Amino acid sequence: MSEPARNARLDTIALLASFSGSGGVERMLVNLLSALDSQGVAIDLLLLRADSAYLRELPPGIRQIRLAGRHSQLAIPALARYLRQAQPAALLVAKDRAGRSAVIARALARVKTPIALRLGTHLSTAMAGRSPPERWLRYSLIRWLYPHLEAIVAVSAGVADDVATISGVPAKRIHVVRNPVITSMLAARARAPCHHPWLERDDNDRIQPPVILAVGRLQRQKDFPTLIRAFAQLHQQRECRLIILGEGGNRPGLEQLVAERGLNDAVSLPGFVANPYPFMARASLFALSSAWEGSPNVLTEALALGTPAVATDCPSGPAEILQRGRFGSLVPVGDAEALATAMAATLDAPLPADTLRAAVSEYQAERSACRYLDLLGQIAQSSSRR
Repeated sequence: MSEPARNARLDTIALLASFSGSGGVERMLVNLLSALDSQGVAIDLLLLRADSAYLRELPPGIRQIRLAGRHSQLAIPALARYLRQAQPAALLVAKDRAGRSAVIARALARVKTPIALRLGTHLSTAMAGRSPPERWLRYSLIRWLYPHLEAIVAVSAGVADDVATISGVPAKRIHVVRNPVITSMLAARARAPCHHPWLERDDNDRIQPPVILAVGRLQRQKDFPTLIRAFAQLHQQRECRLIILGEGGNRPGLEQLVAERGLNDAVSLPGFVANPYPFMARASLFALSSAWEGSPNVLTEALALGTPAVATDCPSGPAEILQRGRFGSLVPVGDAEALATAMAATLDAPLPADTLRAAVSEYQAERSACRYLDLLGQIAQSSSRR
């Protein structure tokens, strides 16, 4: 750990977040909190919502405090009371709306607690489909409130550039910290039984025919229709199968597309799976077809488990994780033909598993936690001097 984090008064760190499911954000927060706890820092977890089974995985030393109001704006009075009474050394906030609410709550509390906001999505791309009034309102609030933050943590360089453009916050206050994806438990979870019949190994310890895996909510962002169309092209050339893990509102449309392409025997949509890592470890190829991301954790996890991957070159994250195509092919968003070609080439000549694991070493949870502690220590020191 660097000198600023050791010297700063980090008696207690508070983390404001909403645990509303079992998605990638909740998983990353659990990984981060566990790694921070191992550093011996006291942590108050301030919960806007507490509807996730992941909360049971947290170390017992982390104090969980449920704020009144299940929405970030409704929780502003409760957050202000907490800040006034506890006055933690620093407040780390997950997601945009909660960050804006934290700025208002601190002003109401009249305390100096420094705030760092973690952003995990490429906001301008996510907002592109919204109406002009919606974009104007969202961006106006960001430009008004973000300058009052002591630091912004972006999960990728693409997210950092995007928030700098939208908010007008100086680049020196925006920091790229990789997600705490890789933990000691990742490999252990991957060794658990996998009950899907397509992923049973044959007598030669191989998965035949090869299985392509995708993981994510069945929603517009993940663009699984492009993946299915690409797989349909690939399936005409060779015997292979596709599994898409996840649940969401786009399921009926995806099922219809699978049926229209005559792929019912080659595409499986098992729904949400609490432990997708045995699937990742056994798959022949991992495919990410997203229209936008922040830093796709599932892509990092697949590489950490030694599984070859291809991805769309979407804003943002895949190009950084795959190092501009060095560790996996990048294809244009929405280009089914290019994706099919990339999947075929990767199945024919996959990179060695050890090479893929080494490519994502920067995403170790312990390394990420140290970066967060350094940053929180710096803003705590600056606040105490003021």
